[in-house]
Amino acid sequence: MTKATWRKSSRSSEQGDACVEVALMSRVVVFRDSKDPIGPKIFVSCGEFRRLAEVLKSL
Repeated sequence: MTKATWRKSSRSSEQGDACVEVALMSRVVVFRDSKDPIGPKIFVSCGEFRRLAEVLKSL
């Protein structure tokens, strides 16, 4: 995880609340809370991430 390039969600506010960061690894997308970078992470396949993004865009 040390070579991961983390990107903060464009929906995160400037106040720092509800900040989500994502990193694309070789075959997975990783999510983390930007306020707790060494804390737990969620790993999903690229296909699962695409499906998730499609569902969220339709809301």
